[in-house]
Amino acid sequence: MGTTRLSSREFNHDVARAKRAAETGPVIITDRGRPAFVLQRYEDWRLQAGEAPALSLLDALADPAGSTIEFEAPRLTGPLARPVDLD
Repeated sequence: MGTTRLSSREFNHDVARAKRAAETGPVIITDRGRPAFVLQRYEDWRLQAGEAPALSLLDALADPAGSTIEFEAPRLTGPLARPVDLD
């Protein structure tokens, strides 16, 4: 995972390049030669911020520990809620 440095001018002229570089590591964007901003993948930022990685519903259901997950669906109200006729 490498770090890329781009000046603000380079970033403004080629945002796509910065996004491609962020796929492999953080991109430091400089302003007058000094680091000013960091561009990184959202998932990398979430992990760095201490958030758990997002799981799909399939991943959650396949997890053996998933049997301990408690879930109660909220009751629907309004025009979409109507009694079900099971006859």
